[in-house]
Amino acid sequence: MKDSLEYKRNTDELKLAVSNMRKHLAKIYKGGGKSRIEKLHAKGKLSARERIHLLIDPDKDFLEIGAFAGFEMYEEYGGCPAGGVVAGIGYVSGRQCVIVANDATVKSGAWFPITAKKNLRAQEISIENRLPIIYLVDSAGVFLPLQGEVFADKEHFGRMFRNNSVMSAMGIPQIAAIMGSCVAGGAYLPILSDEALIVEGTGSVFLAGPYLVKAAIGEDVDAETLGGAETHTEISGVTDYKVPDDKTCLETIRDLVSRLGHREKAGFDRIEPKLPAYEMEEIYGIYPEKGAKPYSTLELLYRLVDDSKITQFKEGYGMSIITAYARIDGWSVGIVVNNREIVKTKKGEMQFGGVIYSDSADKAARFIMNCNQKRIPLVFLHDVTGFMVGSRSEHGGIIKDGAKMVNAMSNSVVPKFTIVMGNSYGAGNYAMCGKAYDPRLIVAWPTAKIAVMGGKQAAKVLLQIQVASKKKRGEVLSEADQQALLDQITARYEKETSPYHAAARLWVDAIIDPLETRKVISMGIEAANHAPITKDFKTGVLQT
Repeated sequence: MKDSLEYKRNTDELKLAVSNMRKHLAKIYKGGGKSRIEKLHAKGKLSARERIHLLIDPDKDFLEIGAFAGFEMYEEYGGCPAGGVVAGIGYVSGRQCVIVANDATVKSGAWFPITAKKNLRAQEISIENRLPIIYLVDSAGVFLPLQGEVFADKEHFGRMFRNNSVMSAMGIPQIAAIMGSCVAGGAYLPILSDEALIVEGTGSVFLAGPYLVKAAIGEDVDAETLGGAETHTEISGVTDYKVPDDKTCLETIRDLVSRLGHREKAGFDRIEPKLPAYEMEEIYGIYPEKGAKPYSTLELLYRLVDDSKITQFKEGYGMSIITAYARIDGWSVGIVVNNREIVKTKKGEMQFGGVIYSDSADKAARFIMNCNQKRIPLVFLHDVTGFMVGSRSEHGGIIKDGAKMVNAMSNSVVPKFTIVMGNSYGAGNYAMCGKAYDPRLIVAWPTAKIAVMGGKQAAKVLLQIQVASKKKRGEVLSEADQQALLDQITARYEKETSPYHAAARLWVDAIIDPLETRKVISMGIEAANHAPITKDFKTGVLQT
């Protein structure tokens, strides 16, 4: 296999896609740029990423969430790398925690609309998995030119403080460090947390800064007197710990986390992890160039699961979806994956191409129910073009069988994890636990495409609509003009289906190297294991 030209082409293509992803990330990691980081250092402050680096355990992974948030957005304002905030799951004193750190190099840490969305996603991960959350605050508040998109709605800025309050009532530990500016409504975040630290000389927290105070009541007061470390630890009592610098602040947080008590866990099964028996890097050669050709889905699975062992559920039935029990990094999982292989059956050779048929939807629904019965986390791997269409499928009840799968998946009480490997189109995205169905984590490979339908089909439909519209106005397009318009529509549509477009808007949590898939799933299940399942599994009405 490795010697084939196709394998080598596939490998080159996917490695190039991963390399391009890493180049984008390298730029994102610089935040507002070298000069702005140097300005922070001159003030005695660390950057957001430097703070996280010192906070987390050095021998453990940090799973960043939303690195591509805001990618190629807000360019009229100079951009907003990583949404102006760094977030993820890391280990602090051996404990998994959610960490949220404002990036003061990006518009002084101001909140863009995507910043609010990313902060809320971080809190959602903390709530769903009962993980402690640490806020490293350094923000100028709402980005005023876009205040109309970040202030008043349910999922805007204020929802974060509502979550602070709810999380506190749930017993989820929250620690906040004021390491720079913390103004206006944002001042409530650290004080709604369980404990708040403030750094001398650089940290300040107040409802209104010196300029606004002067304008409102005519009082002249400097930031330190108004809301600095001494004021809030010795006069107002607003904060709990005064620390001399960033390094001491982060060491103090590590100490506080080390003292947290332990709670009951969900009890998901884990044994000694094993690497796949096959080389994981062979994924690069197996996954087809541009995802355009059939490939062995099973061969891909063998390079993701422990010891390359899987136990297929209903192996010979509903073969356009593979359902299987396996282990990933020791964790017991149930896998639901679209089959892209050409297989031989008693009915003859069949090519599935990622289409979901009635029997496969029925099988998947039953498998999802079984995993809930057994308390086994579910992993969905997408390469789906949608449900089968046509009179034969409609007469066979494809809608009710698809609905059965969606119903079972939607009501699942075990944690779900979604990996978008390739196509993720239309109702196929929904049935395979797309973003709308609350996966604990959803990530994409650089080969992912997320859209209502494939680019070629969509572009032709859109072309027909535009040609018809022009015709009504008396405009007739030549074949050359139609082709030029088709090319333009296709290019725009393809850009909108890319994983970068999805990740920029937080439709996926991250774009990852396929070789990181095991790590993401394992860290995700470890996080989910902190949250006991308190609801019984039951579906709604199922059409039969």
